Amino acid sequence: MLRIYRRLWQVNWAEQWQYRANLLMYLLYWLVSPIVYLAVWTTIANSRGSVSGLTTNDFVTYYMTLLLVDQLTSDITIHILAYKIQDGTLSGELLKPVHPILTNTLVNNIAFKVLIFIVLIPVWSVLYLLFQPAYSTVTVQSVLIALPAILLDFGINFLLGATLTCLAFWTTRVFSIAEFYFALASLLSGQFVPLQLMPPIIQQAARLLPFQFYIYFPVQLILGRVLPETILSNYALGLVWLAFSYVLFRWVWREGVKRFSAVGA
Repeated sequence: MLRIYRRLWQVNWAEQWQYRANLLMYLLYWLVSPIVYLAVWTTIANSRGSVSGLTTNDFVTYYMTLLLVDQLTSDITIHILAYKIQDGTLSGELLKPVHPILTNTLVNNIAFKVLIFIVLIPVWSVLYLLFQPAYSTVTVQSVLIALPAILLDFGINFLLGATLTCLAFWTTRVFSIAEFYFALASLLSGQFVPLQLMPPIIQQAARLLPFQFYIYFPVQLILGRVLPETILSNYALGLVWLAFSYVLFRWVWREGVKRFSAVGA
């Protein structure tokens, strides 16, 4: 199995280098929103001194860290696989003795992350010089505690993204459904604004739903802003969501393949 993953890595890594323009478009797409939010909230914090206790530096460190975490936990499965279901080309992958999502699509996600990080780091360094965040609360321990969370969060996001992609077995409007899902995730993951600034009812919903694990939880861990008892309870909830996401994905995939009849197949 390791030999299969190694070979898939070689193929997908070479494929990513063939689409450099596509890579730059994705990077710009992911950079624009956080930078806009950063500019808006730092301007507000500068004019008012703070926003609900959050200073200008709090917003800068939050969104600067978000830029990195978002790349690590994001998922692009729908952009890799949905069209294959719709045009029937998934048929060729179904003939292979490996799961097309848990092998090739997963490795494609990882190869994409590695390559985009090569481009992102210089951009992030320039932003660091411009905004000059003070990472006084970040320690080696906080980063180490956050690393398992980032892996866990990517797992949840990947499996839920794969489940969403599998809806293409039933409808050709899967991208419209995905847009609603991504909007909801942006609101409840802390991408738009740190969750502590949200209304109480949204904060309560975010604590129970998986979206906070995509961005907010790992960012707060890195910044050392999570209480020890909250860390343990959030990790436990994350493991529950990971198990649920896997079971849900396997069920939707199995039922979808049974009725596979994509446009053009």
